[in-house]
Amino acid sequence: MTIAADVLAPEAPVRLTALAHGGGCGCKLSPAVLRELLGGLPAMQAFPDLLVGTETGDDAAVYRISDDQAVVATTDFFMPIVDDPTDFGRIAATNALSDVYAMGARPLLALAILGMPLGKIAPETVGAILAGGASVCAEAGIPVAGGHSIDAPEPIYGLAVIGLVHPDRILRNSGAQPGDCLILTKPLGVGVISAALKSGQLDGVAAKAAYAALIAATTQRNAVGEALAGLGAVHAVTDVTGFGLLGHALEMGRGAGLAARLEWGAVPLLEGVAALAQAGCRTGAAVRNWASYGNEVMLGLGVAEWQRDLLCDPQTSGGLLIAVAPEFAREVLALVRESGFAAAAVIGTMEQGSPRIAVPG
Repeated sequence: MTIAADVLAPEAPVRLTALAHGGGCGCKLSPAVLRELLGGLPAMQAFPDLLVGTETGDDAAVYRISDDQAVVATTDFFMPIVDDPTDFGRIAATNALSDVYAMGARPLLALAILGMPLGKIAPETVGAILAGGASVCAEAGIPVAGGHSIDAPEPIYGLAVIGLVHPDRILRNSGAQPGDCLILTKPLGVGVISAALKSGQLDGVAAKAAYAALIAATTQRNAVGEALAGLGAVHAVTDVTGFGLLGHALEMGRGAGLAARLEWGAVPLLEGVAALAQAGCRTGAAVRNWASYGNEVMLGLGVAEWQRDLLCDPQTSGGLLIAVAPEFAREVLALVRESGFAAAAVIGTMEQGSPRIAVPG
């Protein structure tokens, strides 16, 4: 990938987040809008080797190339969620890799996707973004083998990622079974922390602690997905990103034709997030998410508005949501925690019924 030579340095340093109207996975189109757009696409029956397409809103496309190999392909990019360019690059790359891990696949290589407003961002800043993304790929053992760059009105960065998986070991978001336990690997609250930092609701020690928690969560690779692919007790996996926990759990339910029950008290949260949410800190994307699918969610009378907002909070580079046979839930939870996801928890179950989510009070 080449960067245009006429990327000019700005006259004064500019905050990356100030150049974008949104940030991270909160930039995604709402679930309702996306379903409408995808509903007009042609059917995929003409491609029998396309094992996973757009039918269930899964995390990546999967195409069989032989009896024991299938290619996994995905792309993910967004506007800055933080101002530090290296951290922005790291977060965006981790988020893009997550789609491959969520399918149970091993990533092979990545291509960079870059859009930068010429004359507003210094070349050194662009270089730091790319270096941050490349560092995450190096940790994953893959190269950034190329890419494409354009002059764009807002800064955009991400990756297209290619991976491999055995056709019999694909982790879809649609395979959940009645009685499955739901495990969430990362705590919620990335969107709330990002909004609080951007709006100046945090400063000093509190801001440093919140930023550290955000970076730790969003740069932790979901590589445990590849190990989950070898476990027959794991029936479905998806990663929790821009649609929030409720939105991605609904996708899992729609794919399987099942309902889900989530226990609010079991859902892990990043430290300090509950207090911020109770103080009224939330994202516009959380509001849009609820407007898109709130009619498919039954909240108990004891569930407060701030709790609902957190369940809809867009997670940039969020955790995996895993549906596992109940008799193996403890074993899988132990594996996830041993892989570095200390906050992972069983947060609910899949149940017979039309696709909807119940959150008792």
